[in-house]
Order: sequence, then structure tokens, then C-alpha cells
Amino acid sequence: MCNDYEQHVRHAEYAKAIRKLELASPSSETEADLPQADDIRIGDFGTVIRAAGNGVELVQMRFGFPPPRPKAGPIFNFKSDNRSFKDSKRCLIVLSGFFEFTGTKYPKAKHRFTLTGSPLMAIAGLWSEDKDGALSFTMLTTEPGPDIKPYHDRQVCVLKPADWAHWLFLTKPEAELLRPLPAGSLSVETVRGESK
Repeated sequence: MCNDYEQHVRHAEYAKAIRKLELASPSSETEADLPQADDIRIGDFGTVIRAAGNGVELVQMRFGFPPPRPKAGPIFNFKSDNRSFKDSKRCLIVLSGFFEFTGTKYPKAKHRFTLTGSPLMAIAGLWSEDKDGALSFTMLTTEPGPDIKPYHDRQVCVLKPADWAHWLFLTKPEAELLRPLPAGSLSVETVRGESK
């Protein structure tokens, strides 16, 4: 499951996508609000988009909800199957690509997935705030689509920019959003082969 992703989306690309959706965003946001990173892993900070009134804002949050009990790990992936998120704090994890790993020996083969024909994409997510005000997010998952199935038995819920507002404001049925994209929607490249 996705526990590592990259963020190389430029703020200008993000702002263009937001304008196309006719969503308001703070005029004070800059490139610094969308920091670049080759690898964002569980426990790292990443940029998410969340609703702010009738518009959106970029916010830095920690990847992974805090452990639900002692000796448990953080919740970085959350099954979306047959669930309603109407009353949840919804967000979008903005990224340029995510990684899946295959093989049995360390280091495992690393495969990079991007949205075909687009420099940016988002993963449907949830965010939370603890009693101390710390913000965190988790990624929603679904059954694997045809582009992911050869690599993993689950996948993150990837949303094209046209569906971003639909997820944040639930203006489309969740079942239409939280599902795999059609074959060919994701491009894959192996960026590191399996250890021999």
C-alpha cells in the first residue's frame, strides 16, 4: 500500500488547476506552501488541500493518523469500501507521483505511478486534529484497478483534478469518486529494480 510518494507539483500548476475549478484560494499562497520532496513517508509532513469556506487552502500535515492504541502503528491508509465520509474531514493529498514496492528482498523493487498526461494528481484523504492542535492525514484506499493490480492487491483512491471539488464538497456520489481509474489512467515506471 502507498507509504511513500513524491511531490514535485509547482505552485503555478496547482493554482491553474484550482482556477479551472473556479475555487477561491488564499492570494498569499506561494511556492513555499507546496514544498518539493522526492519521498514523503509515514511521519513526514506533506501538503494537503482542504476546504476553506467555499474555497480551498493548502495546509502542511503529518502523514499518518496517530496510533489508535499503545504499540500500534500510525494509520496511513484507510479502507474506503462501503463507508460514508459525509461527516468526515475530507482532504486531498497533492502529489506528482506515488510508489508501490514489489519483491521479497530488501531493497524491494520501487515502482512510480503518475497520472497519465498530467503533472499533478491528488489522493482522496481524511484529516484530523488532535487535542494539542497537531494536524495529520491518511489516504483512502480501494480495490486495485487494472494499472495497479500487477503490483498490489489494494490501491489509493486517485482523483483527477476535475474531481477534486467533488470530493471536498461531496457534490458527486462517493462510490463514483472512491474507485479505481480506468486502464491507462496511471503510467508506471520501475525506478529501482529488486535486490538480487
